[in-house]
Amino acid sequence: MANEFYALLGRMRNITRWGLMRNTFSENVQEHSHQVAVLAHALALIRREILHLPGPDPEKCAVAALYHDASEILTGDMPTPIKYYNPELRNAYKAVEKVAGNKLLDMLPQELRASYEAYVLESDRELEPIVKAADKLAAHIKCIEELKAGNSEFSTAATQTLEALRGACREELTWFLDNCLEPFSRNLDQL
Repeated sequence: MANEFYALLGRMRNITRWGLMRNTFSENVQEHSHQVAVLAHALALIRREILHLPGPDPEKCAVAALYHDASEILTGDMPTPIKYYNPELRNAYKAVEKVAGNKLLDMLPQELRASYEAYVLESDRELEPIVKAADKLAAHIKCIEELKAGNSEFSTAATQTLEALRGACREELTWFLDNCLEPFSRNLDQL
């Protein structure tokens, strides 16, 4: 039996995000997952090394972020306004994501399944807050980049994502927003 897991992961680049928005540049799930991994790693390091707070292992956060949207290979990307429209729809979509995640895990050799399960199913509650914060931060950065390119389509999303980030009450996230976010609005010559 062939193990299709890795071949399907390569298809993450074919799943486009922000489908309801007019984009200046498209973003796919593979690019997004990489950015979320970088940000999750950074947030966990900030928590541990700068704020001296207990928290999850930064490397595990990065790996979890790489796989946090893996189920979208099979489900596609559900737009946020639909996904979170009401609790029933959100719960139904979570169930679909779990089925898709298990289908992906079934494509691995049995000896490897346990090593991927918590990441693909997003079931490690210690890693979840960091990955969720990084995911929202990546969305906000996308909004900043679109606004910088003159695309006002993202103005409301930028406001909403920033409010959500500020409201998350995560010290490492607040530190990142206060110390690292502003350069994302600069051009290359200003960096």
